[in-house]
Amino acid sequence: MTTTLTSSAPPLGATVEVRRTGPSLPSLVGLEVRKSLSSRSGIAIAASAVVMGPSGLLLAALDAEFGWVAAPMGVVAMMTGLVLLALGVVSTAGEWTHGTVQTTYLLVPRRGLVLAAKSVAVALLGAALAAVSAALSLAVIAAVGVDYLNWDGWVQATVVTLAAGAVFAVIGAGIGAATANTTAALTVLYLFIMGVLPLVRVGKPELGDAVDPAHATMLLAQGMEETRSILILAGWVVVSSVAGWTLTHRRPVQ
Repeated sequence: MTTTLTSSAPPLGATVEVRRTGPSLPSLVGLEVRKSLSSRSGIAIAASAVVMGPSGLLLAALDAEFGWVAAPMGVVAMMTGLVLLALGVVSTAGEWTHGTVQTTYLLVPRRGLVLAAKSVAVALLGAALAAVSAALSLAVIAAVGVDYLNWDGWVQATVVTLAAGAVFAVIGAGIGAATANTTAALTVLYLFIMGVLPLVRVGKPELGDAVDPAHATMLLAQGMEETRSILILAGWVVVSSVAGWTLTHRRPVQ
């Protein structure tokens, strides 16, 4: 006696559920956060982002008095953001510089998903590190400021500091993805933002003020030129992200 086993096929027109085999965006974001903090360079950048602002305020307090909280917090927002540019660059360009890009895109062939995960990861990290820097900076200002310290605008200054941490990290990630070279990306970014743009602002103030993200961050934290500052920062995020996405998709993985 024989038994015939038959498998029932789905009827025509039926919807067949396809299981997703790749990792989800949240899991990739968690992985990228861990990767960013697993290297010595990542830890050094994170530590620098936390202590740069408070340390700068302590040094400045030796020669100056703080009477309005938002003024020094604007400088902290700018400094913290500039440091966190490197966090984004290392996250993306570091894959190509250290030759790990093949493994990354072999595990997750969808480059857009990987870049999105990296951008979200460095944005979250940047905001978190900036939050610590802001808290320490506020403590320093409260300790060394004048007796009748003006706290007007401190909430906006703090929020802008957190936002700057996220924004500059995403900008760095976009430029890093576009250049695929850590050294080149860091050199171009810091030379342009800290060297070229200040000179442009001296010779052509209108042009410099219209494109300088560091200056825009400081003004925004101090409650000045808010709309223009937001547009400048948003423009940097969009341009750098689009450039990184486009060039990464055109570049062969090797």
